[in-house]
Amino acid sequence: MDLKAGNNIWMERLARVGLGAKGFVYTLIGILAFMAAFEIAGQSNDDADRNGVMKTLRDFPGGNILLALLIFGLVCYSAWRMVEAFGMEKDLKRKLKKRIRYFLSALTYLSVAFAAWQIMMYQSDGGSDGHWSAQFMNKDLGKIILGGVALVMAGIGVYQIWYGFSEKYKKRFAGGALRRSRASVLLRSGKIGYASRGVVWLIISYMLLKAVWEARASEAGDTAKAFSFIESSSYGSYLLGALGLGLVAFGIFNFLRAAYEDF
Repeated sequence: MDLKAGNNIWMERLARVGLGAKGFVYTLIGILAFMAAFEIAGQSNDDADRNGVMKTLRDFPGGNILLALLIFGLVCYSAWRMVEAFGMEKDLKRKLKKRIRYFLSALTYLSVAFAAWQIMMYQSDGGSDGHWSAQFMNKDLGKIILGGVALVMAGIGVYQIWYGFSEKYKKRFAGGALRRSRASVLLRSGKIGYASRGVVWLIISYMLLKAVWEARASEAGDTAKAFSFIESSSYGSYLLGALGLGLVAFGIFNFLRAAYEDF
């Protein structure tokens, strides 16, 4: 979408601020996962998720200010995605799957911003008791719905890995003035980052399918539980450390998008 041509420079700024905030979240998640893998500074897997990022920021000096800035960035990202999903372009025939993807992305990061706001305002953990799948497990068609959600998540994971290795994200920078060294970092961080993100999606999908199969919502989990799953496997600490670095790479990729992407 050519935001500049539509005299919507403010939307370009929303996108850049939002991508910077997204990059920060993934970079810190990756760092926390790496620290948890090798038990650095007493870090655990339970803190290596988005809520863990918010709680870590809260505990920094001036933490509430940092959280407020991050919330602002995440809201900017969500607003940009909403615009991409629903308007401000002449081509109203944009593929439905793209519109749905952008809309869901907007909702996802709004929920992260809301959790951060709860942590900042109420000193809460930003979450709720139990996994959300428990609300569906014992309802009519609940298992079917959850199974479908798990399969969609698996598809997203596979797509993320394919998207990274196909390097299709390069087209976002077709008109950018990237130096060769920066282009190399962009390609590598994008490939590693998307693949790492895809692995996390696949593990979360597997855990949800297992929860449905065994009729136990406790088997499902979020990013933190996915990290615990990895660490419990053979050579788990090394695998989790590598995945943490991969998520840091995805954060760096988003920083590069914020700086150089052509909108």
